Amino acid sequence: MKPMKFKIKSIVVAAFLSTLLLSACNQDFVNTQPLNQASEGVVWSDGGLVEAFVTGIYGGLQQGGFAEEMLASTTDESMFTHPYDLLSMTESLVSASDLRWLNRDAFNGRWDKMYLRIRACNVALQHLASPEFENPPEDTGFIDRLKGEAYFLRAFYYHQLVRYYGGVPLIDSVYTLGQKDLTIARNTFAECVDHITADCDKAAALLKGKNIAKGRANEVAALALKSRILLYAASDLHDIPTAKSKSSVISAYDHPELIGYPSGNRTERWEKAKAAAKAVLDRTEYAYKMDLTAPVTPEEGTQNYMDISLAQNGGEAEIIFGRYFIDDKDEQGAWVGRNNGPNGYHNWAGNTPIQNLVDDYEMQDGTAFSWDKPEEATAPYKNRDPRFYASILYDGADWKPRPDVGVDPVNQIQTGTYEVIRSGQKVSVPGLDTRSSSIENWNGSYTGYYMRKFIDPNPDIVNQTDRQKVPWPFFRYTEAVFNYAEACIALHQDGEARDWLNKIRFRAGMPALTESGNALMTHYENERRIEMAYEEQRYSDARRWMIAPQTLGQKAQVIKITGKLKPGHTVTQYRHSEADYTYSYSAQNTDLEDRQWLDKMYFMPMSRDEMNRNNKLVQNPGY
Repeated sequence: MKPMKFKIKSIVVAAFLSTLLLSACNQDFVNTQPLNQASEGVVWSDGGLVEAFVTGIYGGLQQGGFAEEMLASTTDESMFTHPYDLLSMTESLVSASDLRWLNRDAFNGRWDKMYLRIRACNVALQHLASPEFENPPEDTGFIDRLKGEAYFLRAFYYHQLVRYYGGVPLIDSVYTLGQKDLTIARNTFAECVDHITADCDKAAALLKGKNIAKGRANEVAALALKSRILLYAASDLHDIPTAKSKSSVISAYDHPELIGYPSGNRTERWEKAKAAAKAVLDRTEYAYKMDLTAPVTPEEGTQNYMDISLAQNGGEAEIIFGRYFIDDKDEQGAWVGRNNGPNGYHNWAGNTPIQNLVDDYEMQDGTAFSWDKPEEATAPYKNRDPRFYASILYDGADWKPRPDVGVDPVNQIQTGTYEVIRSGQKVSVPGLDTRSSSIENWNGSYTGYYMRKFIDPNPDIVNQTDRQKVPWPFFRYTEAVFNYAEACIALHQDGEARDWLNKIRFRAGMPALTESGNALMTHYENERRIEMAYEEQRYSDARRWMIAPQTLGQKAQVIKITGKLKPGHTVTQYRHSEADYTYSYSAQNTDLEDRQWLDKMYFMPMSRDEMNRNNKLVQNPGY
């Protein structure tokens, strides 16, 4: 016999036809089953419906990080162009009575949404503990695989809650209507970490050796999740003595056990984080060009980074667990180019990089960029870290052919103001990708930059109606490398940390790190920032390192660019040309956001409504 293949569409059609035939022979319609629902008994006795139920739990992953409002724009990576509600995050305006952006679907840690999926995991695990199939699947690993996926997803959704709220109520059984008390207190942070790691261990064991379809949980995904949560657990924010020394808000909190470890052996926590990361590193099938002993050329470094972020030319091997998109479904994740591309291409300029991020890309020789150096200030986009060119669309960068034929024969990004000759007179004209563009004078970047990372450069994908298929990486191998290196630094194993960090840098065409101690940790933080830009790492990293006041709380900067014609030069249609123009660049604060950091933002508030429903909850510090 062939292995069972469950197709939900076929099941629905069969059910519809069966009902239609029965109703034709029977005038008593009272007992007709609903066509768009299946009873609990039917679902858990049918292998196809069981798999469909577990598949539905993945819906909590939403679009990965490819929401229109990206988490990057709550950080010093980017600024959201449109008047939505992200200001509530960057200006520390959220409160228990007014969650603002935390109550939008774009926020991937929404309390109600996470618990909805956790409940579904508990339902699945309860029924899968003693399955009763009318026709048991031939695949003897079928039940173990689904249980493994459910354990992984429960761990993932709890980790989303814990990374934003700290300790949360742990619910691992299914509530029923007959229960007299549905309230439950928050578990300690330590208990939550233990619960998540236990679920990861169960998932890894159940999924080991299973043939897993792309986009579904697998053994290494469970190991990667365990690595992440144990790294968080060892970090400054969750070591209460350290956190108290850095924040008066945390110091004054009466329930520190809910947000971290008030005591205990922090070295042991770092050892656990190191071991968990090493378990992922040992799975070298996910490593991409991690065996280099010297930097590749800058051009190769840019291409390597593009191959990883676009999941192409072998770079897709990096993705341990990802969210994939297909043309058959009109999903937000397929519209990354439209949502974030330049308005001069009729795109929406959503999450635009800010100067703060651009300045943190090193020079090609590994030194820090500085506006105080005239040779760098007059040519800020030359000789930078090769990953810069794969991540940021800047003034003068080559890009796709424009949809509007003839307006820009050389297809370059234009975010400045430039002199040209019109009717014999010198005039200043705004670039085609500014908010004064002659193509569209709206949907333009305020920052002078556009996002390039994750945007397919295929010239056939340029219009608002064109979908792309770049996957979202929830976990990739390089994150585990960073986790391992960070644990090594904390354990004073600097040489081991440098060896692994230099694997990342060599792949990107950057020179080796040589620092030790605090200097190495500072360089590590920036290396992680650059490599993982736009990957939903920065918001958690800046908080757990407790550098948020200096990073997330700093004013967002933008770039102002002018191009002056050199004496005797005549240009009638603008193009970037250093032969014809003298360019000036001015980094300045924007008044569009009044960014500030308040220490309450180290943890998100539980809503007033949730607190009213559950009087056993204790609110987070600062609210």
